Amino acid sequence: MDKKRLSPFVFFKDFHDKEHFLENLTSEENSLEKILSQYFLICICSCIYGIAMGSYNSVQQAISSGIKVPLLFTLAILVCFPAFYVIQHVLGSRLGFFQMLKIILSGFVMISIIMVSFSTIVIFFLITGNNYSFLKLLHVAIFGLSGIFGMKTILDALQYACEQKNVYPKIGVVVFKFWILILAFVGMQLSWNLRPFIASKDMRFEVFREKQGNFYLAVVESAINIVEQPEHKQTQDNKGKEKPEEGQD
Repeated sequence: MDKKRLSPFVFFKDFHDKEHFLENLTSEENSLEKILSQYFLICICSCIYGIAMGSYNSVQQAISSGIKVPLLFTLAILVCFPAFYVIQHVLGSRLGFFQMLKIILSGFVMISIIMVSFSTIVIFFLITGNNYSFLKLLHVAIFGLSGIFGMKTILDALQYACEQKNVYPKIGVVVFKFWILILAFVGMQLSWNLRPFIASKDMRFEVFREKQGNFYLAVVESAINIVEQPEHKQTQDNKGKEKPEEGQD
């Protein structure tokens, strides 16, 4: 395996030459080698980001999250890719299994590289802040933003295969947009089942947590906690000011 292909800088260098990048994704040459290098890059970058996530709680949580984020991506691909591949062929796609897998993995490479680029920002807020709810929403936002760029990469490759190489049906591009929603729901459910990734500082280390609540409720509760926290602090400050006055009376 060419070590140069394992660098995110090489990935972005190829990405700058968009036509060459898309041609490589949709070609049948060296497919297995490219798939292995893509998956390795996904694991390395997502592991680094996972370590940054879990370091808020403890070293043990950092190691656990460093393993679970690559596992999250792997399981999401394994769960969603087979149905997508079969449906695309039913619709008339002439892309082979390895070609399709390369295209899908390219999106996850983009996701993991963008995520790891946010690691310094995550570490900054870990050092300067101590708001668990804010950190949870920050990670949700980073996953969401990275996902948009990743899915755009896949969509560009499919459109290239459709318009330039005529090996992919137009209806397949439309179906892929629905598949993005399925992938998102599967990813959120998997992340909930694999939690904790961050864990509050006052919580003991757990590899997995009890199955209660859901992802969407947790996001809403985190947003509410951020809004209510300043009000709660102001109320406490006001009570502190009132006590000396009552003593003087």
